Amino acid sequence: MPDRPIRFLIVDDIAENIMALEALLRRDGLVVDTARSATEALELMLQHDYALAFLDVQMPGTDGYELAELMRSTERTRGVPIIFVTAAEMDEARRFRGYEAGAVDYIFKPIDPVVLKSKAEVFFRIGRQAKDLQRQRDEMQDIALHRDRAMAQLKAHADNSPLAFVTLDRNLCVRSWSKGAERMFGRPAGDMLGMTATAAGWLDEQGAALLTGWLDSQQDGVPRFSAEISLDHADIGPICCEVYGSVLSEGLNRQSLSLQVQDITERKQSEEVRALLIGELNHRIKNTLANVQAIARQSLRQSGSLPEFETSFGGRLQALARAHSILSDATWASAPLDQLIDDQISSGTLDGDRLRRDGPPVELAPDTMLRLALTLHELGTNAAKYGALSVPGGIVHIAWRLEGQRLVLTWRETGGPAVTAPSRMGFGMTLIGAAGGGDAAAVSADWNPDGVVWTIRLTDGVTRLAGQAAAAEALVGQPVIRASTLEGARVLLVEDEPLVALDLRYELEDAGATVTGVARSVPEAMAAARNGPIDLALLDGNLKGEPVDEVAALFDSLSVPFCFVSGYGRENLPQGFDHAPLIEKPFRPDTLRTILTALLARGVPDAAE
Repeated sequence: MPDRPIRFLIVDDIAENIMALEALLRRDGLVVDTARSATEALELMLQHDYALAFLDVQMPGTDGYELAELMRSTERTRGVPIIFVTAAEMDEARRFRGYEAGAVDYIFKPIDPVVLKSKAEVFFRIGRQAKDLQRQRDEMQDIALHRDRAMAQLKAHADNSPLAFVTLDRNLCVRSWSKGAERMFGRPAGDMLGMTATAAGWLDEQGAALLTGWLDSQQDGVPRFSAEISLDHADIGPICCEVYGSVLSEGLNRQSLSLQVQDITERKQSEEVRALLIGELNHRIKNTLANVQAIARQSLRQSGSLPEFETSFGGRLQALARAHSILSDATWASAPLDQLIDDQISSGTLDGDRLRRDGPPVELAPDTMLRLALTLHELGTNAAKYGALSVPGGIVHIAWRLEGQRLVLTWRETGGPAVTAPSRMGFGMTLIGAAGGGDAAAVSADWNPDGVVWTIRLTDGVTRLAGQAAAAEALVGQPVIRASTLEGARVLLVEDEPLVALDLRYELEDAGATVTGVARSVPEAMAAARNGPIDLALLDGNLKGEPVDEVAALFDSLSVPFCFVSGYGRENLPQGFDHAPLIEKPFRPDTLRTILTALLARGVPDAAE
């Protein structure tokens, strides 16, 4: 190493000779060791590395020649240069023996200082160069070791990384293909190396044009790029990938492209699902708000006082909120009917000691659960005010059974006051009727003097029936004269939420319009549109989960102005109907009237244009 000095060794049995040689050799960077015998010399040579050894020829015991022969026989000391120091005249025999023993030169006594220093200088420089070479060799070994370790780490990272590492040359020929690339694309390196990415089928023409553009860029430094590219998997076809590229220069007009590739197929699918879920969440929230709005308005319409409104509205709102809690616990998939009944008991609407229930375990879909929650609340409230639960000893029986794909639920009261049919249908009765999803035939009441019996038939939400969409057919006949204002306009409501439909009906009728019907499914809407005449239609964003594209197309073909009434945003509605306004749930009555009046005034473009 550079901080370690050069060492010479002087071996002589005479101290004065050693002192004289040492004085002549003294210089910076040189350490001179001395030995008085061959034994001392050999011990020193086992401890230190020497650039030169001066050996006195004439020594008692082991002489200089014998010591030289011992040095040449040992691996450690074999390479030490030897200069013999002698006062004797040299004949050819002695000279030959010295060189044969390993000497490189002779110095004769009396010693000429100039000759000694010049010869010593040669070996000093050789020794220093040897140490420099040794240092450089050690440094190169360290560099090579670090390089090998770094390459091994880089290869391990590349092979174990979830990313694919690929290197392409200027012609997009594959020069490296990591284990991650093999896993990601199902293509072994042997099939890819040396092939152009396009010829191998991994990269399409659009992707090749993009990567070529990266290579042709004139940015300073090391240009870096990123893009989403479709790359081919050997087994499943194109997959969506995020690609990060660096353009590396390899000399004049020579470039390579280092790529790091991430498979983002799952992320893209998650983004699509998230967008769908957000749209569905918005739809559910706005539908819920529209239901609350309808409950508030109708409770207010039919309440005699503010305290009566507060009691009726608060109870209905709490019933709706508790049903939402049940569905939230069930992640809005479905919930047991028994749990809904238990909730009515815990809230105080029903008396568990005076309730008898019987029926198989069933689960209800969210929409059905919410409607039935309001229905049971109204039935329990009415029973506590006027029916079996208003007197001691009264009993409520709730029984249900499955008839094929239909659930039939019976509410029967016994032991209460004598029952007479109500003189008018209040909003509470409307909420009970809403349990059937708006189908008037699904809910019936038997006003038996011994106790009322309600029968509710549920089809949706127990076993869902897929609606069959009918093909749109244009009406043939005389031109239809349509209204231009809401006063006297014939309006078709296409809405599967009974309370929202009821609220819309009241608002339209207050504005002077005539509601010709309420369609709650795609087939019903198609039939109602074809059976007209209709001046205007209000169309929900979907009907029981079924898209309404065919209904919207039929309205356009019949030149019926329509608008969407939905909790969905425009991006989740049928495409191609931007001329149809969107009224978002929950709606304001003044906004509803303004939009519908403007829609009637302008109509819709003729489908044939």
